[in-house]
Amino acid sequence: MIDEAVQQLLDGFVTSVREVAAVQAVWLHGSLALGDYQLGRSDLDVIVVTSAPPPSAVADVHRRLIRDSPLARKLHCSYMTELTDQSVRHPTFAQERYFDRPVTPVTRRELAIGNRTLFGPTPAELLPATTDEELFAFVRRDLRDFWLPATRKRTNWYADIWVDLSLLTLARAHVTLATGDLITKRAALDVLPGLGAPTSVVDDIRARRYGPVPRTWPWWRHRRGVLARRFTSTAIPAVLS
Repeated sequence: MIDEAVQQLLDGFVTSVREVAAVQAVWLHGSLALGDYQLGRSDLDVIVVTSAPPPSAVADVHRRLIRDSPLARKLHCSYMTELTDQSVRHPTFAQERYFDRPVTPVTRRELAIGNRTLFGPTPAELLPATTDEELFAFVRRDLRDFWLPATRKRTNWYADIWVDLSLLTLARAHVTLATGDLITKRAALDVLPGLGAPTSVVDDIRARRYGPVPRTWPWWRHRRGVLARRFTSTAIPAVLS
């Protein structure tokens, strides 16, 4: 069940975006669709399907929502006019920026699993199915071409988001490649110890996502970054093998 404040924000977004774009459907993915949403901590991941390229006014919709509600800063949305070609980069508003990015096979599979719609037909009715081969190829490429090279740079690893995403992505990739399943971030935390992840870092991620947010001292940020980067650099080749 979606929190009332989140539902109000999403309803207002759907109403506003339909006023400026030719909207065919609005779908949820990510933690909202998979049942792992944490208020104020998780992103609000949305896909809007349009029959024509969205006008620049959609960015104004997002900025207006952010002015009215801090929760809207977490609302990330891609606008899709082409549903079949996975290489197409779609206009996206996320992190308070407007840019282009693909809708990945992981997102497409999440859409199919959750099948959650805020307006119009469901993903199952419009979105072509993602094959296991497409999903596995993307997961392997993401680990090999993005995360592994990222372990060669030190500064990013002092940020919470890099520590969180690196370990959680790795655990989720491990399960997907082994079973074909997509798991939540909560489930990924339970997988990490079996992969050899540092217990202190796993506990740190769990507390910031699901418990009282701990105060993070500079020395721990440095130590945590070193541990996370070292683990990720050695675990990726093992997962890919």
